[in-house]
Amino acid sequence: MPDEAQQAPVPVRVAVIGMGWMGRVHVQAYARVPHHYPDGTAVPMLAAVADDVPGRAESFAARFGAEAAHTDWRAVLDDPSIDAVSVTVPNFLHREIGVAVLDSGKHLWIEKPVGLTEADAAAVARAATRNDRRTAVGFNYRNAPAVQSARAMIADGRLGTVTHARFRLFSDYAAHPDGALTWRYQRDRGGNGVLGDLGSHGVDLLTYLLGDIDALVADTATFIPERAVPTGATSGHQLATSGVRGAVENEDYLSAQLRLVGGARCVLEASRVAVGEQNSYGFEIHGTAGMLRWDYRRMGELETALGAGFQDQPVSTVHVGPGAGDYAAFQPGSANPMGYDDLKVIEAHRFLRSVVTGVPEGATVEDAVRSARVLDAMTRSADEGRWVSPV
Repeated sequence: MPDEAQQAPVPVRVAVIGMGWMGRVHVQAYARVPHHYPDGTAVPMLAAVADDVPGRAESFAARFGAEAAHTDWRAVLDDPSIDAVSVTVPNFLHREIGVAVLDSGKHLWIEKPVGLTEADAAAVARAATRNDRRTAVGFNYRNAPAVQSARAMIADGRLGTVTHARFRLFSDYAAHPDGALTWRYQRDRGGNGVLGDLGSHGVDLLTYLLGDIDALVADTATFIPERAVPTGATSGHQLATSGVRGAVENEDYLSAQLRLVGGARCVLEASRVAVGEQNSYGFEIHGTAGMLRWDYRRMGELETALGAGFQDQPVSTVHVGPGAGDYAAFQPGSANPMGYDDLKVIEAHRFLRSVVTGVPEGATVEDAVRSARVLDAMTRSADEGRWVSPV
């Protein structure tokens, strides 16, 4: 069979449902795929965008060249020419829209955490299976070339046997007490708060790098109990100064200790109210023969301590480059920086390639089910004050 470079790219007609910030990221990621993967298997064509906020879809369609704009997302599913759909709506809509997309015969790229609970994610996974459709989920941090390198180092045994690790996801997006009481803070619309938002990324990174979790104990807290009710449509993490305040119904903070199936011990900590922390995400992993450390804000760097010294082992900074993950699709030499949007381009490329080849690639809805199962276990542990198994 001819290799990918010898095949004519296949047009894939795509649509995006939910035109907030993440919807824009998806649209731009699709547009950039041919730029970074010119010999790829698929070329996306933006067929439609949809959003229920009046005028938003039309504005995005004009800006990005979509063929159609809709206020009702169901119109996207009624178009038989559309092959694949991105879903970037609030969490409480993930299950309904995700299942509907798959049942309409279209492939699905959906943002994490895929619903509010494991049951929601599992429903989407069942829809993908019964319709034989490909899926992708927005666990984008695993796509960083340095994370790919870290995974290879662990798999090759360069750290020896992994003994313990720490995963950190700190942000200040909800730290302001006047942050608007959006869907993110409501249990029936935003689910379990920081667990689903940042904790889901942490669980995916942890299991992607180190394997399955055997047992865990978790603690959660809500530090800002009330927020101002917004008076109109919101986008992102905006402030509100109305006199009406409502209760925050889900978690600001998570701390969990985990025992892995392979025997390693881990700590996962996440906060959306960490003053002074902006996208402070990363991990450090220790083994019997070495250590590695990664900080998302220095995406192209890995700190490593490897060798035969064990005690007083020096730490080196490695700048990843071509040969690490998909780095070569973006930069020609080591230490040239990549950014968040680049990770979504990688995600889009893998999704489109899976649509054309029929072979799952990258994070799929099954990974979302696994993450949600762990998050549900964390919630149960925090409620009951005991160790639980995420099975």
